[in-house]
Amino acid sequence: MQDCLFCRIVRGEIPAAKVYEDDEVLAFKDIQPQRPVHVLVIPKKHVTSLAHATPEDIPVFGKMLVLANQIAADQGSPDGFRSIINTGRVGGQEVMHVHMHIVGGQEPVGPMLKR
Repeated sequence: MQDCLFCRIVRGEIPAAKVYEDDEVLAFKDIQPQRPVHVLVIPKKHVTSLAHATPEDIPVFGKMLVLANQIAADQGSPDGFRSIINTGRVGGQEVMHVHMHIVGGQEPVGPMLKR
């Protein structure tokens, strides 16, 4: 996807405050953080959303989940965090490239959904 914002970040065309990178995964600070710790974790391979994931994607998505605790702790949220993957229009996905939000800090993040 040539015009995908996150693919452009992966290619180095758009700068990002990277906090983790390997051959399959990139993590960087959100440019509009909602919490003291707010990091986006993406697969380097373009996958539009979880609704478009295939069995081939299982290893990289598993890796993203396993890395979440390390990334959260390294960024200042060692006592827990929330991981969020919005999917599609109804799920509130804004960038059409799978991404996991890691949000946290020193204070609890609050209820998952408004009550």
